[in-house]
Amino acid sequence: MTDITELSQAASALPSSDPFALCARWFAEARESEPNDANAMALATATSGGAPSVRMVLLKDHGPDGFTFYTNAESRKGEEIRSNSQAALLFHWKSLRRQIRIEGVLNEVPSEVADAYFHSRSRDSQLGAVASDQSRPLPQRQTFIERFDEATKRFEGGDVERPAHWTGFQLTPSAFEFWLDRPNRLHDRRRFVRGDAQHGGWTDMLLYP
Repeated sequence: MTDITELSQAASALPSSDPFALCARWFAEARESEPNDANAMALATATSGGAPSVRMVLLKDHGPDGFTFYTNAESRKGEEIRSNSQAALLFHWKSLRRQIRIEGVLNEVPSEVADAYFHSRSRDSQLGAVASDQSRPLPQRQTFIERFDEATKRFEGGDVERPAHWTGFQLTPSAFEFWLDRPNRLHDRRRFVRGDAQHGGWTDMLLYP
């Protein structure tokens, strides 16, 4: 029989408060417990016709303005983002037995923000971005290696120029959903939805797991 005290504690485990603050707390705890890439997230996008696709990317910045990642805008996901800005993120931390789902709209970051992040990366990562036609057919791996070597020679002795199509996108959340594992499938699950322009703020509710 499930202990009533345990249920009471579980009910308060996901506070009805600021979802950004709860995200920040969980991210900090994940960085301490996850062995690799605590900032890894599944990014779901869709075509203008609604055909979905999903892949793992790395979160590079987050705060009250939203959640930012970087990519080649001419890749499959980049093309989907530009034709349908609705997207969703999923963080799953196995070590903590938690997940966060975030839904919202993606907007491209300013060029100066993309420049700053691009030049904070290792030089080889910058050169790899120059050499890659991400998501395009590759005749053979050697072709990619040769393009990387060409980029290395082209920028030798100077800064690597950020390709115009390599940029960042920031998701502005319209909804969050937090999930926390509990024994006997009595999991905690709370959803936050942003209010409209008139009312602002967030409304939230517990959901059956």
